[in-house]
Amino acid sequence: MTAALIAAIHYLGVMLIAATLLVEFLTLKGGLSRPLLDRLVRVDVLYGLAALAVLITGFLRITVAYGKGPAFYMQSMVFHTKVGLFIVMGLISIVPTIRFLRWRKAAAAGQPLPTAQSIDGTRKLVLVELHILFVLPFLAAIMARGLM
Repeated sequence: MTAALIAAIHYLGVMLIAATLLVEFLTLKGGLSRPLLDRLVRVDVLYGLAALAVLITGFLRITVAYGKGPAFYMQSMVFHTKVGLFIVMGLISIVPTIRFLRWRKAAAAGQPLPTAQSIDGTRKLVLVELHILFVLPFLAAIMARGLM
């Protein structure tokens, strides 16, 4: 039962990451207001918590025998690719997070809202994260079947 719960939390975390990235992407489509900046920051915190849940449950699935065991994962190039892409997503996500926080702070201080160019650049980074996330389930399916 514990293994199923860990797996479920892992999958729900991935779905929550997808949902939060989609909300960020869509929110960045139009002009921003102070309430939208507040929403972006809250959604981004949720994104971070979901990513943390995926990391913790993923680690448990590898090390505590809730998955196929460490030997299976460590010898799999697909697993290493998945982890590498997840790390790349995390690194990319730093830029939007910093921007959201700066934009909100500036708006609270009465400074102008971000330019359309800055918003568009941030939106593109979120889109890259979504594309990377889209690849991960395919890699997981390949890995689970021992195809590579």
